[in-house]
Amino acid sequence: MPLTPSSTLLSYIIKPLVFSLCLLPFILLLVNIINDNLSTNPVETLTHVTGDWGLRFLLITLAVTPLRKLSGLNWLLKLRRMFGLFVFFYACLHFLTYLWFDQNFDWQAILHDIPKRPFITIGFAAFALLVPLAVTSTHGMQRRLKKNWIRLHKLVYIIAIFAVIHFIWLVKADISEPLVYALGLALLFLFRLYLSIYSKPRQTAKNNISDLSAQNHQTGRQTTDGIFLYRERPATQLPVSSSRPADERPR
Repeated sequence: MPLTPSSTLLSYIIKPLVFSLCLLPFILLLVNIINDNLSTNPVETLTHVTGDWGLRFLLITLAVTPLRKLSGLNWLLKLRRMFGLFVFFYACLHFLTYLWFDQNFDWQAILHDIPKRPFITIGFAAFALLVPLAVTSTHGMQRRLKKNWIRLHKLVYIIAIFAVIHFIWLVKADISEPLVYALGLALLFLFRLYLSIYSKPRQTAKNNISDLSAQNHQTGRQTTDGIFLYRERPATQLPVSSSRPADERPR
């Protein structure tokens, strides 16, 4: 049986530890900036590091549900929002690097550059789609939007596709690294497709069992896991006549 940590352990140990690990790449990046230890092209390093970690956390976020299904660790869902917000955090750093160090906040040049270069266009589209997901990530927004919240957050799949394409178009020559991310994303999509196809017949079967259970409750029958168990009424006991001859019967 999968281990389920207590709420205290999850809140005070696991979540702070995971948060620290998620923040570690940013801390290491700051240390390298302070020590002037980035590379000969610091802007390129900043762009790649922030973009890489944004994409990594995006795949980690998408991997939470498959991992939960495979391992039975339902408490992993409590970490998914944190991973998603770190996607937005590193994406903001990635975009800020482009605005500040690459374009120097020259808005006219930025507006000209976004539609001009395809990898910038699709990267900007991915970031723009990510903003409403981060804004509506709170429990309050989830309650307000209800079913629309689920529909809205399905944009994460489009964002993931755009992010991988952005990476592939960026490197141009050696696409081995972005293809690794593309393969990981494809595997996650295939697993989710399998779950959606596999879960529909099971859900239909469960609904049928529920309907049959309700009907059988009225007819005196029981169901368990789809197998009917008839509750038979005990047969009426008839008097048993003696098989002894009449002359041997007690008078």
